[in-house]
Formats: sequence, structure tokens, C-alpha cells
Amino acid sequence: MKKIGLIVNPIAGMGGSVGLKGTDGEIYKKAIELGAKPTTPQRIEETLSLIKRKDVYFMVAPGKMGEDYIKKFNFKYEVVSKTGEETNARDTKRIVQDMLEKGVELLIFVGGDGTARDIYDVLDLKIPVVGIPSGVKMFSPVFALSPSAAAEIINTAGNQFIEKEVLDIDEEAFRENKIAAKLYGYLKVPKNITLLQAKKEPSNVSKSEEDIKEEIADYLMENLEKETLYILGPGTTLKTIADKMGVRKTLLGIDAVFNGKLVGKDLNEKGLLALIKKNHKSTIIVTPIGGNGFIFGRASKQFTPEVLRLIGKENIVVVATEDKINKLECLRVDTGNIEVDKSLNGFTKVITGYKKETITEVK
Repeated sequence: MKKIGLIVNPIAGMGGSVGLKGTDGEIYKKAIELGAKPTTPQRIEETLSLIKRKDVYFMVAPGKMGEDYIKKFNFKYEVVSKTGEETNARDTKRIVQDMLEKGVELLIFVGGDGTARDIYDVLDLKIPVVGIPSGVKMFSPVFALSPSAAAEIINTAGNQFIEKEVLDIDEEAFRENKIAAKLYGYLKVPKNITLLQAKKEPSNVSKSEEDIKEEIADYLMENLEKETLYILGPGTTLKTIADKMGVRKTLLGIDAVFNGKLVGKDLNEKGLLALIKKNHKSTIIVTPIGGNGFIFGRASKQFTPEVLRLIGKENIVVVATEDKINKLECLRVDTGNIEVDKSLNGFTKVITGYKKETITEVK
């Protein structure tokens, strides 16, 4: 039997829908005050439901860090270590060490970049891991593209592994519209590149790239409609568009413009839903994350399944420079809801310049 460890960060991703851009430290308490709900249960249960191999024996963390989910399935397992009512990074590190001492051969963890960093602090390159994306900040390429991709990696995992970066960003800087990314080290993952997300690439700020963003903005400005709510996702391309509109953009947040006026700044899910329901027509404008191609599901979790259901695929506009698009295999979505993901799949138009468009697949 293959000994597989399972450890879940129960608060990972809770800051996303309420616009807090993470849950490191004590910020999760503020997320709860704002009405945030746990996201990890659905992510791990979806993964576990798709694991088909029979030669596995799970070592799981107690309670909401693992045991609560595995007991709903028919896997053989044992609970490792103990925790209190509230859990933290120290629990994660201690439990991982306990699992190592019990001979775990593969570790599944559910969380974001902060969780990956905690895992790395103990694990280094001792055994391979599979990261199930559930955080707000997920720039590290140790994560599978989705829970279903994670299950497929586990089902097919053999004896070939590669090393992938563990990255994390400063949440306080992130909330101030700055990305301060740091390489912490490397974790070993099963060799299945097509099912792992690529790491985020920095935006190209060369003069030519800036000119192209200006062209995209000019083209959009010519096609804006009156009495339409425009919801602008994060990123430098969207900031250029906002500049053309004459409004000040939250670089890493989500803002809304109606008839040339900023009507929502750094919006969370609640604020987005209120504005969308108030207006007859709404359009989301987004750009993919460089390197991994995600338009929804990474770093902009305020775009929840409920928000996207209300908007509809036909009211989503994707913009990107040709350089960024040409480096991507496809565009990706991982909203946390399979039906919403399916509704967004297929081919979509991407505006790449002034009166220039390309067709790209969304997966």
C-alpha cells in the first residue's frame, strides 16, 4: 500500500471572496466577520471523490485539517497527531513531521502559497507533494490546475518527479497594490507538467508592451456602451484601460465604472453582487495571469461562481497583449464550481490590440 499523507489548511482561500487578498496571520478573523465561508471542504472532497487507485493508505491530520473529509469515503486511513479547536502553521509543520516519521511517501496538501511555504519548511525535497489549489495567492507551480487535475496526478503518480518553485508574496504589500514575490525553495512533485499550473510571470513593461496596452485601451474605449456597468479585474492592462476611462484603478483589486464614473473600488463579492443586481447590463473585463493563463480562480476570487453566473460568458471580455497570449497554451478557469467552469469553457475572443483579436480556448 502506498502511504499518502493528507493535510488541509481549513482557512485557506477564505479572504478571496471578501476581497482581503489572503488569510495569512490573523486576517482570517476579519474574513469571518465579513461573512467568508470555508472553501477547502469542497476542494478536497472533489479530489477524494475522483481518486480511483486502490493501493493507497492515508495518513490524515485530525478534524478539519483532514479527518473530517476522508471519513466520508471508503479509504483506509489513520489519524496522525492532535490539534486544538483553532489551528495554525505550527500545527501544519508538526503534523507533516509526524507523517514523515511514520513513513509517508506522498503528501497531498490543500491551501495556497502560504501553506506550500509551511510544507516546504519541514519537507524540503524528502518526498513528493501534490498541491490542491484552495488559497487566494497561488503563484507557486507546485499546485495542480484544479481538484480534478490533482486527482489525476495522484491516480497516475509513478516514480518520476520534478522540482517546482515555492513562491509567496507579502500580503500586506499585495493589499497596497504591490507584488513582492519571493522564492522560498523547491518541492518535489510527480512529473505531469500538463496537470500542474505554471508559475506567474511578471508583466512585460517594455515600451512596446505599454504601447500595445494603450492600443487595447483605445479600442475598448471606442466600443464602450452607455448605461453599462464595467467591472475591471486586476492587472496592468486593466489599469491602462481605467486610465483611459479617467478613473483611478486598484491595480490588484476589482473596480467598477458606470457612465465614466468610478462606482466601486477594490470590491469584494458582496459589493460586486450589489452593483450587478442594481444595473441592467454588466460586463467583466479581465486579463489572464502571465505564465499560467488563469482568468478566474487565481488572485481574483472576488469573481465567485455566483458573480459569474449573473454575468454570463457572453458578457466577459478578455484582453491581453499578443506576447502574453502567445506564451500560453490556453486560458484557464478554476472557480470552485464545476458547472460554472464548464459554462466558461470553449473558445473565446481575446482583444490583443487596436482592432486586433484572436480566438483562444478556455479550459
